[in-house]
Amino acid sequence: MATGAVRRAVPADADELVRLRGLMLAAMSGSPTAPGRWQEVARDNLRAWLAESDPWLAAFVVDAPEGTSLAACAVGTVERRLGGPDDPSGLVGSVFNVSTDPAHRRRGHGRACVAALLAWFRGRGVRRIDLRATAAGRPLYRALGFRETADPAMRLTLPAEVD
Repeated sequence: MATGAVRRAVPADADELVRLRGLMLAAMSGSPTAPGRWQEVARDNLRAWLAESDPWLAAFVVDAPEGTSLAACAVGTVERRLGGPDDPSGLVGSVFNVSTDPAHRRRGHGRACVAALLAWFRGRGVRRIDLRATAAGRPLYRALGFRETADPAMRLTLPAEVD
């Protein structure tokens, strides 16, 4: 299984990271992701966050062989929480936006990007790493040591503020 070299994403990769995010969101929902303002906001945020000198977000990518796009990516963040008995640091990693362009799948690119992201977490002292996986992604994550949890999840979505 050949894979290209994994590298840390830079602000200039923002457009491609957003393109791959759209592919991932479409795969998760089962329907194409509509273009919209979310892409512009995501690009702007990524450009700023990837430029930070002490980042709380990291992205790892593999360039497509033709050199004009990205073949795959994995993005993650570190959240600072209050520690507890099992992990006094309180640092929690979150993996998201793991996506491989359909033309470059089954070559180990996604695995390589996630492995680089896990090494980044380790280097920052993060011991707990969470993610949400599609059925297609679960075998990869299990092979990397992730296990399903019984933790109940709940979510509240606040309405957008009106300008």
